[in-house]
Parts: sequence; C-alpha cells; structure tokens
Amino acid sequence: MSEERARAQSILEYLAGQRDAMVEMLVSLVEKESPTDVVASQAAVQSQLSDALCELGFGVRHVPGRETGGHLFAVPEHRERGKPAQLLIGHSDTVWPLGTLETMPVVVENGHVRGPGTFDMKAGIVQGIFALRALRELGHQPPATPVWFINSDEETGSPESTRYVRLIAKHVARAFVLEPALGLVGHLKTARKGVGRFVVRVHGKAAHSGLDPTGGASAIHELMHVVQRLHAITDLERGVTVNVGVVRGGSRVNVIAAEAEAEVDVRILSASDGEAIAETIHAMRALTPGTSLEIEGGIQIPPLERTARNRLLWQAAAEAGGRLGMDLTEDISGGGSDGNTTSLYTATLDGLGPRGDGAHANHEHVEIESLVDRAALVAELLMSPVESG
Repeated sequence: MSEERARAQSILEYLAGQRDAMVEMLVSLVEKESPTDVVASQAAVQSQLSDALCELGFGVRHVPGRETGGHLFAVPEHRERGKPAQLLIGHSDTVWPLGTLETMPVVVENGHVRGPGTFDMKAGIVQGIFALRALRELGHQPPATPVWFINSDEETGSPESTRYVRLIAKHVARAFVLEPALGLVGHLKTARKGVGRFVVRVHGKAAHSGLDPTGGASAIHELMHVVQRLHAITDLERGVTVNVGVVRGGSRVNVIAAEAEAEVDVRILSASDGEAIAETIHAMRALTPGTSLEIEGGIQIPPLERTARNRLLWQAAAEAGGRLGMDLTEDISGGGSDGNTTSLYTATLDGLGPRGDGAHANHEHVEIESLVDRAALVAELLMSPVESG
C-alpha cells in the first residue's frame, strides 16, 4: 500500500470513530436557528464555531456586518511564513425563519439527520472542522495553510461579504467550498451557473378603454412582446435560461395601462454568454407605437467555469477519492455560491458537503455516513500537492 493510500485509510478510520461526535455537533448547530435576516441569530452559531476553531489552534476574528450578523475569518495562530494558504469557505445563515424547529424539529433516524439547515449547509462546516481535527490528531501537515471564512449572508447573495471573499481568494492557492453535494448521488460541483437580474419597465399612455380605445398606448401589450423576446433568448444546449418570474402592470381594468414591468432571471455557464445576453437585453427597443422601455440590471453573480486550474483541482479530488475507495462524479449546479466568486481568482472546487436532499425544503436532511467519507475527502484534498495552472 502506498504512503498516500495508507494516509487516506487512516484518516477514514479516524473519522469513522468520530461519527457520533460529528452528528452531535451538527445537531447542536442546527438547533441554533440562524436565518439570514435576523442579525442576532448568528451569534450563537458563530460562537460555537469560533470555539471549535480555537480548539484547533485558529485565531478567529469576527468581521462585523452593517446589516448582517457578520462573518468569521480564522487563521492558525502559528503559521509558517512564506507557506501558501488554502481556503475553506461556508456560511452560517439559513433560509429558515425563527420558530421553524417547532414544526420541523431536528431528528436523527435511519442513518439521517433531518432539520432546517442540516444540508444547506451546517453539515459541510462540521465536515471541514473534523477534517482538520483528523489531520491534527494523525500528525499530518498540509502543504498549504488552511484558513477559514464563514459568512452570514450567503443565502441572500453575499451582498456584504463578497468583498471579503474576493480579497481572501486573491491570496490563497485554492478554495474548497463546503456547500452540499449535488443530488442524491453526491456529485461534486465543478461548474455553477452565473446569475443575472434585470427589470424591464414599459412606459405607455393611459386612456379610457371604452371612451377612447385608440387614444392610449398599452404598456401591458408591449410587455407581452418583451416577455416573448426574453424567453426566446433561452438556449438549453448552451446552458442559458431566461425566465420572467414577476410581472406587474396597469391601474384599473377600464384604463389602458400606462405602466408595466417585468423582473427577469438569467442563468449562464460562461462569462462571455453573460456579457452577450446583458447587451441583448439592454439593446431591446419597444415594438408597440407610443411605448418605450427602461431597462436596469446585469449579471450579478459570475459563473463558476471549468477553467484549467479548476480542472486540476477536480483531478486532485478524483485521485483523493480513489485513495478513499470513492468513485466521485461531477456535475453542473444551476445556482450560485461564494465559489462563483473565488473561482475568479483561484482554483475552486465546490459541493464538498454531504450527500442528502431538501435544501430549502421541508424534507431537508443529510446522510450520516456521508459526513464521514466527505470529511475524509476534504482532509485528503487539504493534503494534496499545491498545483499551479
């Protein structure tokens, strides 16, 4: 048996012995409800995570938020000067409102942990902590210094924390995103779609629909054309989707509508497609005489693309999985994460969290056994050589 395979097996065995402790930590974190929009709710979760990281020898800094619960940035107290760094990233916030536990309690049964925030994404953070615990207990020194960033606004698109994510990503050799795996099979996320948001406002002219049916210009009539033109941009083969999710317009049933608007969601797999689609949308002109368009928005979250350096990291994961007896697979996620941002600046691998299901849904749960093997995978990735590319 090779030295690397022996190391992987020893990590896996150690973590198998920590299974109950991992479940205990996860349950404790989930029982501390932490919705994004309740700033004070982050304190209890962040305190528990800070304690766990301090126990591992990290110095933990709480970065205050203006409209959020703030964020945790952790670096080892004793760090070798000149050694590269590698980032573990996750979020403490959930989409679930306070009081959800009353109707959706944490339950451990049949090899699963169920409850709000288990899958997305408190279990991933637990895995990262125990991966580092395994390396410490077994005496393994990673080739790059692990650092942590845990934010509290990811579920709303990381409006405050993105600037910190960018800053850290520029100074690390690679980033491991502890978001949940994709699907029940547990695919790693080697690509994520970028996200665009647009608002198209139509200005028309009001008139009485009965007394002066030709005296106005219907904004709603024009909006009908706008919606069809927007949906026609969708190109499934290219991974491009455009969806008009909200429409508003008009004032009274007997008044030709002077105003109407549409809110538009755009998903793209490449930055070049994002630029082209944004240009197309902003270039739209009204087709209905007497109406005009006002268009706002753009691509807000860049795609996580399968760049050369990201492919090297996927290859490292596949090799680590082989040492652990895991046949890893990869896929594309339609949603974004902080990995979309880190990928702009450094090698990034996403979806390292557990297998499970029900993110943002009432059946949210994680598979307990996956806590063990995915934590072992994280540990092996932290030990993998630092590549360039």
